[in-house]
Amino acid sequence: MTSRNRIAIMGGGSWATAIAKIVLHNVPSINWYMRRQDQIDEFIRLSKNPSYLTATKFDTSRIHFTNDINEVVGDSDILIVAIPSPFLKLHLKKLRRKVSKKMVISAIKGMVPDENMVVSDYLHHKYGIPLENIGVLAGPCHAEEVAMERLSYLTIGCCDREKAQRFAQLFTAPFVNTSVCEDIYGLEYSSVMKNIYSIAAGICHGLKYGDNFQAVLVSNAIQEMNRLTKAISPMHRDINSSAYLGDLLVTAYSKFSRNRLFGTMIGKGYSVKTAQLEMEMIAEGYYATKCIHEVNEHFHVDIPIVNAVYNILYNRCSPTLEIRQLAEKLS
Repeated sequence: MTSRNRIAIMGGGSWATAIAKIVLHNVPSINWYMRRQDQIDEFIRLSKNPSYLTATKFDTSRIHFTNDINEVVGDSDILIVAIPSPFLKLHLKKLRRKVSKKMVISAIKGMVPDENMVVSDYLHHKYGIPLENIGVLAGPCHAEEVAMERLSYLTIGCCDREKAQRFAQLFTAPFVNTSVCEDIYGLEYSSVMKNIYSIAAGICHGLKYGDNFQAVLVSNAIQEMNRLTKAISPMHRDINSSAYLGDLLVTAYSKFSRNRLFGTMIGKGYSVKTAQLEMEMIAEGYYATKCIHEVNEHFHVDIPIVNAVYNILYNRCSPTLEIRQLAEKLS
């Protein structure tokens, strides 16, 4: 797969940049779609992304940049999509090329707002891409640590296990270990939910709750995640493996977690709008909270942590009172 297929990265943020670093270990060249031409021009001039992971240098002679989504889709066989979920529809609206015969790997850890769909479902239903041609990238893997070549772990999900194995070849590097599984929906929903729990952890940190409480919060969070993923996609999965629990842990605790930072600001008294304005990157958990809350209206699963975050972010409930009430429900 790596030698015969043309690979495209779609997105200009930190995760897209980290993915490009990994993929270029395995293929001679890539196509790279970014929305802004000025970012592309600076990237070429500096040999690095001017806005994200700026210590990471690239050989730009191996990269064909474009701000034309139709060009990159037309010239590529495998599309690795790393566009933040709130902006995915906006980018794809410009699409005039057929993508139904492309292979797509979603590196988006979020849901499509308004649609309340995970990315694989959205691409399948809206653009006719067969599910067996869609892969999902998951696992505890911060872009910043990939940039520093610290050992990281990724899981590639696809309902066609053979294709998952071939997709995995793109993401194997001396500093990245990859594994595969067939649990697309479990991977996607857990990737979405861990961002919500990371906001909860940040709120509690901002309210000066300690490590003891955080441990209880996260152990309850993995149980919530297990309950909802079972309701949505009732198949066997080891929720304690790195793709699920590991991703939750790193997002809830890491200094690189933008969702935790967003939550910390809320816990310290920032309004949602002020916190969003002060952050340089998107906290996808904000949008995920509303999506998961609305999805659960159909399943009626007990998810008190998600509900508490929803009340704080969307109903403007007091973080102090909401977390105090939540604490009485945890065990």
